[in-house]
Amino acid sequence: MALVLFLIILAIVLGIVGVVAHGLLYLLFIGIAVLIIAMVISAVRFRHGGRSANR
Repeated sequence: MALVLFLIILAIVLGIVGVVAHGLLYLLFIGIAVLIIAMVISAVRFRHGGRSANR
């Protein structure tokens, strides 16, 4: 859970810096990629947790 929260905060910071700083638009795209990775990790953990609780 802490890893997902850290990745989301990192994505937000990278996105803000990418939008505000001129010439650093690539940071926005890196932030979007990090956010997608965090969402995938969260979905995998949510699915895995649901299966083990039903056993």
